[in-house]
Amino acid sequence: MTKISFYILPDGARSNRYTLACRLADKAYQQGHRVFVHTRSMDEARHMDRLLWTFRDGSFIPHGLHGKADPTQTPVLIGHGEDAEDEHEILINLSPETPGFFSRFERVAEPIDQDAEVRKNGRLRYRFYKDRGYPLETHNLSS
Repeated sequence: MTKISFYILPDGARSNRYTLACRLADKAYQQGHRVFVHTRSMDEARHMDRLLWTFRDGSFIPHGLHGKADPTQTPVLIGHGEDAEDEHEILINLSPETPGFFSRFERVAEPIDQDAEVRKNGRLRYRFYKDRGYPLETHNLSS
């Protein structure tokens, strides 16, 4: 069964959920996992693509846009709206909705910052997962 983890940034955090998603993708990549970052739109996917190049000096995470990058050479894919095709290890969800394909992943990471809309949608997704019996973890991160 898919394990769901919510990562919650505190008030006053210097980063936002996009930077947190980069940190989570980097950690998963360093541990040898494949990652699919699910965004709300192509603009958001492009933003994540740029951010993964610049979020930390000296780091390199092989990544690309889903449908444009070769998945056999790219362990971190960024997509929106579409199905994640053959990906099944780690899903980082930046979309306000629960992706219809989330349950085929081993793990789902839900980065949450202090934006009111992000928090509201995060609570709805938490309830969705809980009502369906998925194992949930909450990580309240320090700044």
